[in-house]
Amino acid sequence: MSNEEKQFDREKQLSPFLDIEDILPILSKISIFAGLSTKQLDTLFRLLEKAHYKAGENVFNEGEKPSHIYIVQSGSVKLVVNAKQTPLELIVFEEGQCFGETSMIGIQPHAASAISVGDTELIVLSREALLSVFKIDLELFSILILNIAREACRRLHKTDEILMHYVLRK
Repeated sequence: MSNEEKQFDREKQLSPFLDIEDILPILSKISIFAGLSTKQLDTLFRLLEKAHYKAGENVFNEGEKPSHIYIVQSGSVKLVVNAKQTPLELIVFEEGQCFGETSMIGIQPHAASAISVGDTELIVLSREALLSVFKIDLELFSILILNIAREACRRLHKTDEILMHYVLRK
């Protein structure tokens, strides 16, 4: 277990899922899991863990090293950046949405803090678990990385549209 995982584990107890039927409906909604076969979903399921956060708890902090991909099973999580000491809410992730994947793949510190809005259950995939997929099933790993890249491109495109809106208003 890496130092990052040990730090995360000290802060939040993770537990395995016991039944794939508990999370299969959510996994099928997640863009980074699109196009996976039943066998690939089963492989992935065995690597997933769950974590519970109470309202106001930090999932991670701005500037921390990324160590996990998070999927909202229930509840919601907001991303907040501290711009010039003023908290600015960027986005709220709801059930079925994932976050943290681009920081983890890009090996970049988190650009914002993730804070649970209410009681929230998260599905968690650690960096080590994702990298183990490379050894277990190269095709599955390739699909996951391609899907993460697609999601990052979608978000970048949306950000570009928002920026253009502000530029054109001036």
